[in-house]
Amino acid sequence: MASIRNLKIKTSTCKRIVKELHSYEKEVEREAAKTASMKDAGADPYDIKQQENVLAESRMMIPDCHKRLEASLADLKGILAELEESNQKEGPEIDEAKTTIADLEKVVETTED
Repeated sequence: MASIRNLKIKTSTCKRIVKELHSYEKEVEREAAKTASMKDAGADPYDIKQQENVLAESRMMIPDCHKRLEASLADLKGILAELEESNQKEGPEIDEAKTTIADLEKVVETTED
């Protein structure tokens, strides 16, 4: 049975995962720039290799976030549909969930390109 409380939890989860995704994307940019500057500066090959490992780990987190985001978006849609079936179609939580779904669908579309 879906409840407003579950809807709030799923909405917050989706928002948190989007923040994580953006954080990892920024981290990849930052680490890539650091790796490039180390190569340009002629740093020790071991240090460059370690930095490349850090960059690779950051890059691996992005697909994981995408999977979690898609799963949590599906959960959010499911709970929203259940609430609408039980005639709970209005309220600030439902409006927030609908807005979050619309925003997340844009994020998922842009990241799939």
